[in-house]
Amino acid sequence: MENKNLRMALEWPIIKSIFTLAIPILLANLLQSAYQLTDAFWVGRLGWSAVAAVSVSFPITFLMISLGTGFAVVWSTLISQYVGAKNQKMVNHVAAQTLLMVVVVSLVLGSIGYIIAPLLLNLMWVVPTVFSDALSFMRVSFIGIIFVFTFVMFQSIMRGMWQVKIPMYIVLWTVCFNFVLDPFFIFGFWMIPVMWVAWAAMATLLTQGIATIVGLSILLRWNYWIHLKLHDFKPDYKYIKKAFFLGLPSSIEMSTRALWLVVMTFLIASFGTLAVASYGAWSNILQVIIIPAMGLSMTASILVWQNIWAKNKERASEIAKTSSIISFLLLTIIGIWVYFTAPYLISFFIPSDIAIINGWTTFLRIVALSFGFMGLQLIITGVFRASGNMMTTLVISLLSQWVIQFPLAYILSTHTSLGLEGIWYSFPITNVVVAIVSVLWFMKWDWKKTSLTQADKTTEKIFEETIIEEWMR
Repeated sequence: MENKNLRMALEWPIIKSIFTLAIPILLANLLQSAYQLTDAFWVGRLGWSAVAAVSVSFPITFLMISLGTGFAVVWSTLISQYVGAKNQKMVNHVAAQTLLMVVVVSLVLGSIGYIIAPLLLNLMWVVPTVFSDALSFMRVSFIGIIFVFTFVMFQSIMRGMWQVKIPMYIVLWTVCFNFVLDPFFIFGFWMIPVMWVAWAAMATLLTQGIATIVGLSILLRWNYWIHLKLHDFKPDYKYIKKAFFLGLPSSIEMSTRALWLVVMTFLIASFGTLAVASYGAWSNILQVIIIPAMGLSMTASILVWQNIWAKNKERASEIAKTSSIISFLLLTIIGIWVYFTAPYLISFFIPSDIAIINGWTTFLRIVALSFGFMGLQLIITGVFRASGNMMTTLVISLLSQWVIQFPLAYILSTHTSLGLEGIWYSFPITNVVVAIVSVLWFMKWDWKKTSLTQADKTTEKIFEETIIEEWMR
């Protein structure tokens, strides 16, 4: 870790440290989400049935992506550890083996998803007018999973070496290219036939493929702290097995979140295609709304971990509290703004469909005023994760999605007169209840007793054999 970054975490005024680190993370997250927002913008010009086709496809592909990217959290941490230890040989080894695992996992998951896509759409009661477009979009998305996985790991490797600008520039240029390419692929131009929804996914696949090729070229040709050669990609099965089981808990946590999204989409689909389209439009705008909270959550996690590691637990606690207050106030202000501008926001994605605009405006206004509680929960779970309390984070996640929201959404929508709006009301109720539970947990339990230093010892123990084996060859 560079001395400047360490001083920022341990010595700078807390608010200055938070915003200095949060802003570049926020920009990177915004750019990464721009692929789907670009597709949503252009597909929205086709009408609500096209939006529904994309909406029912996203939760399924997101589930598959979550299964793989959950491993990336641990794998990228290992790379960062070896960079910090200045162990050039293991940086190369871990980076190469990680990329190899990513390719294999993405091919397996992508193939499974491609084959079972029709079955999944049938389980979601997708109507015939939407089925064909949804199937095409979903299958192209599954083909592109390999590029998504690989570029995520490229970003992780770069961040592990404190090189955050390079992947950001790559994403910036490819997102701009995707925005220009989408209308030509969707509406047709010259020799390009009109392909509608499916080719929105194809344009994204092409641009993400370009980003991945550029990223891999940098890893193979770069001369700063990583020097990958083709022989580095020879499978090390002992390392792969150990890394797989180390990353499995993180993958399970992310997958439960994605599975919840799939189940919620099933429930919403029972109210018709128009409801799915409204929910899909909401999902698109939620990406933009939640980015500040996610950026602050990642920032709090990093700063809390660094201060606990430096045995400065009081500063870690102050960072957690300050980040929580900032996130709550910021997301509340955004929620108030969204409440009053909801019709205009949805018109940006679907400009001509009054039914979608009205339906989505109702949903958005029901949820908007609880954004602050959502931001508060994200900060606290990020702090728990940074302090090594992984089980606490998993319990809060399961409590939020499976114990409170889904049963509440089902009961309110099917056993009361609210109908579809019962699902919408489950969101703010869950946000408020889980935020309160998280705050009480945070206040009553000394979360600082469990630190990542203990988790790091476990990690080092698991990989100690791998290091010795590699050096003895």
